[in-house]
Amino acid sequence: MSRLSHSEIHMVHRIGWLRAAVLGANDGIVSTSSLVVGVAAAGTGRTEVLIAGLAGLVAGAMSMAAGEYVSVSSQTDAEKADLAREKKELAETPDAELEELTRIYESRGLTRDLAEQVAVQLTARDALGSHARDELGISDTVTAHPIQAALVSAMTFAVGAVVPLLVAMLAPPAQIVPFVAFATLLSLAILGGLGATAGGAGIFRGAVRVTFWGALAMAATALVGSIFGVTVG
Repeated sequence: MSRLSHSEIHMVHRIGWLRAAVLGANDGIVSTSSLVVGVAAAGTGRTEVLIAGLAGLVAGAMSMAAGEYVSVSSQTDAEKADLAREKKELAETPDAELEELTRIYESRGLTRDLAEQVAVQLTARDALGSHARDELGISDTVTAHPIQAALVSAMTFAVGAVVPLLVAMLAPPAQIVPFVAFATLLSLAILGGLGATAGGAGIFRGAVRVTFWGALAMAATALVGSIFGVTVG
């Protein structure tokens, strides 16, 4: 009797770090390039543009790390509180919890008898894990990791921010704005495509939505820089 080998690759296990990585890199590119374009549009020299961009890189990376850590820590605290509450309910009212799990499986299409058998067997094996997964929607696959999210966000932000800085450093002083704008849009398109590919989504759609918002951000800061540059000048 032959055995068929069936291998599947799912993307859900990447959700935690992928979200932080894409968000960090995207924010690094958009915010730093927008800052560089805005300062350059005001008519300042290359040195001032690079100083502003470098300050934006450092501040942005730290802000992303802190924001991700606080946000994901709050999610983790909520998950722990829910698990503690569920554990207490399992100890105090096990019959009610078993019935609750049975009804969950019934709502997913199992017959009453089969749902009850499944609930009993899963409860005997791992009651808390079963309720965490099927009642609360908490599993090891999508559990938040604050430090991982903070580090990934900070590092990817810095990597993304380096792109407009390098372009501003190498571009002719009078052409910093168009050079940085072009490099940023190209980088965002690539990033959006890579993020969509890693997440199993469509490349074109991912590239377009990231590029659109980046272009809008740069246009807004360029306008602000031009207005204040003319006013100050």
